[in-house]
Amino acid sequence: MVEIELKARVDDPQKTKAAISSFARYSKAFVKEDAYWRPREQDSALPASGIRIRRETEYTGRAAGDSPRVERIVVTYKTKEVRDCIEVNNEREFSISEDGDEKPFEQLLAAFGLQIAVCKRKTGWAWLFEEARPPVTIELSEVAGLGWFVELEILSECNDEKTIAAARRRLLACLDKTGVGQDNIETRYYTDMLREKACAV
Repeated sequence: MVEIELKARVDDPQKTKAAISSFARYSKAFVKEDAYWRPREQDSALPASGIRIRRETEYTGRAAGDSPRVERIVVTYKTKEVRDCIEVNNEREFSISEDGDEKPFEQLLAAFGLQIAVCKRKTGWAWLFEEARPPVTIELSEVAGLGWFVELEILSECNDEKTIAAARRRLLACLDKTGVGQDNIETRYYTDMLREKACAV
């Protein structure tokens, strides 16, 4: 599956949340805690993004902490690129650990010569904008250390230029509906921004 997405910085999260709620269907609140594992050596055949282990907690209520909740651990690896301000990610993922313990898999990654390169925590809300198909997933979240962002995503079976161009138009139109300006679009990956911030400290 191919993710076609964009993200933009948000200056007023409450205003943006109200705007999204006015046209999209609320889905859930969430907390996503990611650890990105990368090889110690640079000449690895793994994608540059490495392997992500995500512990995701979803709440069907209106805020993180509301019950009932669903918790899962998902492993993801993807090839990533940016085309004209739009991220195009070819993603593969699978779930692990029915008992909520990712340690055995982490031990396997360490045995293969990987280590944690960066960690990320996102807390926020998700909606579906279903005016056209495929729908647009909208997330408004606070990324620890970086601030507030809105993320818009379309899932596609194809990543040819015609498909990407059509998705880009839909994502930009949807972004306009959120009230967030296109000049707030952020093309850097979160992981790169977090590493830059760490290096600047």
